[in-house]
Amino acid sequence: MDVALIATINKLQDALAPLGGGSQSPIDLPQITVVGSQSSGKSSVLENIVGRDFLPRGTGIVTRRPLVLQLINKRPKKANDDLLEIHNDDQSKGGQSEDNANEWGEFLHIPNKKFYNFDEIRQEIVIETDKTTGKNAGISSVPINLRIYSPHVLTLTLVDLPGLTKVPVGDQPADIEKQIKDMLLKYISKPNAIILSVNAANTDLANSDGLKLAREVDPEGTRTIGVLTKVDLMDQGTDVIDILAGRVIPLRYGYIPVINRGQKDIEAKKTIRSALDDERRYFENHSSYSSKAHYCGTPYLAKKLNSILLHHIRQTLPDIKNKIEVTLKKYQTELMSLGPETMDSPNSIVLSMITDFSKEYTGILDGEAKELSSQELSGGARISFVFHEIYKNGVRALDPFDQIKDSDIRTIMYNSSGSAPSLFVGTEAFEVLVKQQINRFEEPSLRLVNLVFDELVRILKQIISQPKYGRYPGLREAMSNYFVQFLKEAIIPTNTFVSDIISAEQTYINTAHPDLLKGSQAMAMIEEKLHPRQIAVDPKTGKPLPVQPPQPLPQTDDKSGFFGGFFSSKNKKKLAALESPPPVLKATGQMTERESMETEVIKLLIESYFNIVKRTVADVIPKAVMFKLIVKSKNDIQKILLEKLYGNQDMSELTKENDITIQRRKECQKMTEILRNASEIVSSV
Repeated sequence: MDVALIATINKLQDALAPLGGGSQSPIDLPQITVVGSQSSGKSSVLENIVGRDFLPRGTGIVTRRPLVLQLINKRPKKANDDLLEIHNDDQSKGGQSEDNANEWGEFLHIPNKKFYNFDEIRQEIVIETDKTTGKNAGISSVPINLRIYSPHVLTLTLVDLPGLTKVPVGDQPADIEKQIKDMLLKYISKPNAIILSVNAANTDLANSDGLKLAREVDPEGTRTIGVLTKVDLMDQGTDVIDILAGRVIPLRYGYIPVINRGQKDIEAKKTIRSALDDERRYFENHSSYSSKAHYCGTPYLAKKLNSILLHHIRQTLPDIKNKIEVTLKKYQTELMSLGPETMDSPNSIVLSMITDFSKEYTGILDGEAKELSSQELSGGARISFVFHEIYKNGVRALDPFDQIKDSDIRTIMYNSSGSAPSLFVGTEAFEVLVKQQINRFEEPSLRLVNLVFDELVRILKQIISQPKYGRYPGLREAMSNYFVQFLKEAIIPTNTFVSDIISAEQTYINTAHPDLLKGSQAMAMIEEKLHPRQIAVDPKTGKPLPVQPPQPLPQTDDKSGFFGGFFSSKNKKKLAALESPPPVLKATGQMTERESMETEVIKLLIESYFNIVKRTVADVIPKAVMFKLIVKSKNDIQKILLEKLYGNQDMSELTKENDITIQRRKECQKMTEILRNASEIVSSV
């Protein structure tokens, strides 16, 4: 069962390999990522675990692409046991080749080819690296997948990452340190990544580049395991006991000391298996490590990594299954929305798009959209808001007296009386003033038309922002342009209709309107306002006394005649000379009581009629806009678009697919295929 779990993750790694590593893959697989500086002995640790020389060696950056190393314990066939023993005998006698039928490597990019010669594996890693990065010192985050079958390994999966470097060497890019660090962070920052930090024991652990990087993404050390190399090169009398005990920089999985081959050992062709024997003897015979020797060395490191990986896989596999299914469904849905690769005829596409657009446009206006938002108002609801909140409140806010003064009313009263001063409040003055104020409704009413136009264009953008319209950018743009053009043309008669309604209100002032305040009522109200009657009460009975009839207005002298103080002068000589009136006469001076009463009466009547028109306009203008613009657009848009687009000579160009859509469909098809394969793999567990 344990082997099957790791095998499943290996298959998933192979299945997801085309997506690249790091942040590019949507599935976070449990894996052990190996980090360390170039001089930490990282490659030697991996070769010791495998038991074979197979990694490229040299100066500078040798590992320039991540290497996904899948180790599979494969017991030799019984018939080959003798061969293995003979092979081991040959090695003890100084044989130079370790190649045999029980150990081989396979690359994912070269299926069905087995590499029994591990020197050829090294060469293939170099060749495949150069294909992607070139022969300079560039790096790439696209991994190489290598699977090694051997009876000498524990089933395990490791990701070897480029070593950290500080200073560019030779033709390395100037920002090589940042490039490598960014790549490593993409791999080790994923929550399911176990970090294997390789550190040289003969340097200060606090300055270890690999451990510093690991602590950036795992500050508590909960998913980091440390490896201490070059333990045999430490100064005499020093050891790593404090580090192993967790007294320096504690890690959840602790530290494991190992000993790698030195450069002289490699040049002398010392085999790794011989080196492993030397490593075992070193720890068994060392005074500091002998009591804990079975917790030291490469074999224990491999067992520990195998145990950690198995435990991690068991914990994360249910979430991985769910993540694969959710991601697969997401890409399948997107692929469906992008439409099939085989296109219908241009005529069929245009007809289908126009029909869909018209249905969606009508549906959004009528509140019957496929998806109703709970987050914000849209479509017809926004237009209703414009009608009932913005327009009606704007109309109600109009004040008939914020632009007209009492002196203006007084002047119009005199002008409307002509040469014979009127005995009563003039109807003409009332009508002139009311018409002026009614005209003020035209501007907000025309503004309403523009607001509704903006909302209809907003609905257009809401519809064509869907992926299915983006698939044909030419057709989408043409539909959008013709729709806006149609609305602009429809605005002209709508504005005319709205202006005519306001003009009709101005043309005929209905003084017989049942809601209009009567003149006698207005007079009584003003009289009461100017001369409030106090009801006398009989002190004996407490009952109100009879009301006294109103006294006639007192007689006034000539100066307080009809025009009152309209133009008065205290200079008797000027008065006697009967000078000509000035070119411009203005209503100045103190108003008489009669003038005040007449002015207040007209103001009351104007306010009463203005409120009647307010109610009418607030009700009728939205109906006019609905009739002339909104309903017309609903009824005619499909016909207009068909006339403009269907049968057009450029239909082939209009229905040409967007390059982005074509590319995205390919990506979704690739992702769907990969994730479907991954789903089948994980479902088998």
